[in-house]
Amino acid sequence: MITPQEIKGKAERKYISYLQALANNVPFSKLTIPGDKSYTKSSLPDFEKEIQLIISHSKEKKSFGYSLEFQKIKTKYLGTQDLPISIYFETEKDFLKFLGKEKEVELFRENLDKISTAFPELKTWATQNPSKVIQNQAEWTSILKVSQYFKQNPIPNLYIRELPISVHTKFIERNQSVIRELLDFLIPESINKAEKQFEKRFNLKYAESQIRFKVLDKRISQTFFSGLDDLAITVSQFERLHLPIKKVLIVENKTTLYTTLTLPKMDEAIAVFGQGNAVNLIKTATWLSEKEILYWGDIDVQGFEILSRLRQHFRHAKSVLMDELTFNKFFENDLGTPTSISTELNLTNEEHQLYNTLRMNNWRLEQEKIPFDYVNEYFKND
Repeated sequence: MITPQEIKGKAERKYISYLQALANNVPFSKLTIPGDKSYTKSSLPDFEKEIQLIISHSKEKKSFGYSLEFQKIKTKYLGTQDLPISIYFETEKDFLKFLGKEKEVELFRENLDKISTAFPELKTWATQNPSKVIQNQAEWTSILKVSQYFKQNPIPNLYIRELPISVHTKFIERNQSVIRELLDFLIPESINKAEKQFEKRFNLKYAESQIRFKVLDKRISQTFFSGLDDLAITVSQFERLHLPIKKVLIVENKTTLYTTLTLPKMDEAIAVFGQGNAVNLIKTATWLSEKEILYWGDIDVQGFEILSRLRQHFRHAKSVLMDELTFNKFFENDLGTPTSISTELNLTNEEHQLYNTLRMNNWRLEQEKIPFDYVNEYFKND
């Protein structure tokens, strides 16, 4: 037989549809809970205990909650017994007090009124998302302030904490999820729909990632950067970079970056510090398509996987010092990091063969372990 706890669970599952009806101004009507028609057949005392348990938590005993409707039924094992044939909540008060949701629903009504008064067009959203209205019940005054500002200023071009809205400086950052949903609904014509980052999506300034690079040609360093050769600029600035260079060397290791200035034959060249994520940062710099791109990473599975990602955007990129000869000459039995990548990589046959060997044995040769005289000789003959 169904227990009071099971009744509560089924009632809770009807709560969201109740809130949606409430938001649509649908009057409360008798709410029936499906029961379990089975009962203890082997023992009359056990059967009576089940019946008393369900009655003890009913409106009859507690003055609120579910009501029971009984009917005399002749059972096969226990003779004629009064069995519950219907479990229902007769009034809205019975339902809410049983669930302990009276205060929550009171706040839901108040917030629903706030939302629909400020933005009648959000009534549909609130009706479809009652749980989100409740989850943010203490924040709606501020959420609506933010929404009102963006409605009036859909292209702010300010940093989040610069926005002239009387809310806590971190409020928008902490409540981005619900604010994003509302703005998508309120200003669809002004958002950058392809962008997932909040600032980019809603026309805000944001702290851009930086790309660090070294100018390997002293003439270019003197002419364009007052002799500075170690620089870091934002991604958008890197996209607009216009230098008389022919070659771009991407290196993953900071130590290696420092030593690139001594490489031979590096006229008209820069070295970009990869840090593992350079591919994602430089992929929008279309001017790189016209340059020779050399990638020098660790000889391990991650190094070749980064190279493969680089070639998704710049198919002409070449690997340097990532060959079997270099690996065999300087490998010191260091272990790498296992990979979970199973997709086909964009590698040459030779690269792929070495990649498989590294993956099978979990080997690694970090690029800084290659002696620099060997590196110099390599580039001298390149």
